Amino acid sequence: MKIGLIGFGKTGKSVASILLDNKKFCLEWVLRQSTVLEHRSVPEFFGVQSDEPGLIYSSSKTSIDELLEKHPVDVIIDFSSDNGIYEYGEAAAQKNIKIISAISHYKDKELEFLKKLSKKTTVFWSPNITLGVNYLLFAAKFLKKIAPWVDIEVNEEHFKTKQGTSGTAVKIAEALDVDKESINSVRAGGIVGKHEVIFGFPFQTVRLIHESISREAFGNGVIFVAENLKEKEKGLYNFEDILSPYFAV
Repeated sequence: MKIGLIGFGKTGKSVASILLDNKKFCLEWVLRQSTVLEHRSVPEFFGVQSDEPGLIYSSSKTSIDELLEKHPVDVIIDFSSDNGIYEYGEAAAQKNIKIISAISHYKDKELEFLKKLSKKTTVFWSPNITLGVNYLLFAAKFLKKIAPWVDIEVNEEHFKTKQGTSGTAVKIAEALDVDKESINSVRAGGIVGKHEVIFGFPFQTVRLIHESISREAFGNGVIFVAENLKEKEKGLYNFEDILSPYFAV
């Protein structure tokens, strides 16, 4: 499966390294805003031997149309910014290229654009693309269904410079009908990401915790999603759509 990666920040680099290690995927190219590393390859950047091209391009010098024409891909993975979808979305949809977006925050405008694109191609979006945290969300929803009256607290911890409330924490709060304003946030040091849901029963407490040890966890999530999207028709999907069949008894 040929992959195009949008964004090459800390998380994008970690995802790229995981893709290079997986022989089921071929990292064709990376598109980023910066001209730093332009025309170098991802394997060269990591100092590893690889047959995959993984060439790095700058969006200021190479258009997405030109890139897709010269280096076609099956899937585009987006780890850029909330407005990055406008740079490549229409071009990808026109060519029926699957889109996997792992952007933490989208406004209503971007969500509507994703829906529009999903009429032409397969689109997936998750504010947190790690498998573990999405399993946590599933488990939390099941427990809430069993005991709808239980007290629930949502905690999230991230690195010092992360702005705003975690998109994953907001999604968890919405799914469990918890006021988003009551999410407890901690910003300290280099914490990659930790989410905790506390269920307070009268005589017991249940805690569901997910912690990302390194950003490579996002790469594993991308691979899981891409493999499960292979046979999906056009439409807008989320992690629940992918995980639901695994929970069928």
